[in-house]
Amino acid sequence: MAEENYTQITEFIFIGLECQPRLQVLLFLLFLCFYLVTMTANLGMIILIRMDSHLHTPMYFFLSHLSSVDICFSSVVSPKMLTDFFAERKAISFLGCALQQWFFGFFVAIECLLLASMAYDRYVAICNPLLYSVTMSRRLCAQLVLGPYTAGFLNTMIHTIAAFRLPFCGSNIINHFYCDMSPLLSLVCADTRINTLLVLIVAGTILATSSLTIVTSYSFILTAILRIRSADGRRKAFSTCSSHLTAVSVFYGTLFFIYVRPSAISSLDLNKVVSVFYTTVIPMLNPLIYSLRNKEVNAALGRTISKSKFFIQNRL
Repeated sequence: MAEENYTQITEFIFIGLECQPRLQVLLFLLFLCFYLVTMTANLGMIILIRMDSHLHTPMYFFLSHLSSVDICFSSVVSPKMLTDFFAERKAISFLGCALQQWFFGFFVAIECLLLASMAYDRYVAICNPLLYSVTMSRRLCAQLVLGPYTAGFLNTMIHTIAAFRLPFCGSNIINHFYCDMSPLLSLVCADTRINTLLVLIVAGTILATSSLTIVTSYSFILTAILRIRSADGRRKAFSTCSSHLTAVSVFYGTLFFIYVRPSAISSLDLNKVVSVFYTTVIPMLNPLIYSLRNKEVNAALGRTISKSKFFIQNRL
């Protein structure tokens, strides 16, 4: 049987965020602001946690890794999206697209599982406070961070290799502003049912595991909080996990909307709009949520500023 003659695609063209020319500058400045705030806020959170000994606890150990992931996650998409606002051809090489998809899948899976690790940490802190320091040992904390990185690596290796070994033919135009899997597979000239099955099995397992961990942890947390008799005690207990619960709600709400609803594949334009929030806004919101709603972070920031002022005054 003669081999089918497929045209070798060497690059892909993004449709990008379609908007009126007069809105391009405004959107560019808006997303540039988002990216700069993301970098500054997350890097500031990492530095603050490293500098202040009061924040050397399991909760902030996980938060420092979450901030690192948010920096990398945003950097996978935002710089290319910003440069494409004024580019006539929003092109990306075949290898560049594969790398973008690889890193995107890597950091998304890590963030899912890191949020689950943080939920378990909050469960131990509220439900077993006397055993917290013993249970959340350095070894367990390291395992709860290493696990997400390992799962993220396996997840993205499987999906990226399975997708980019397929033949692409005809159009090389991707109806998105980054190399997302759904619009990418629509360009494949072969059966993609195996890829869909892999997504259901591998990515579905990661999503189900992290979701189940979070739901179970917060079920026990809610039960423990309701058993507290005083209203002040319940308020203090809830405040210790309110920041994480907010971050989880925003991240998983967007994730489920894009990838879990039945019409996700056919509604690429709507997914593209939601993905803007998913890839540019959420990485910026996480450090703001944890700083604005967290007294310990605010206190640590105050101590750091005071030390800096004292150091500057002494130098002068």
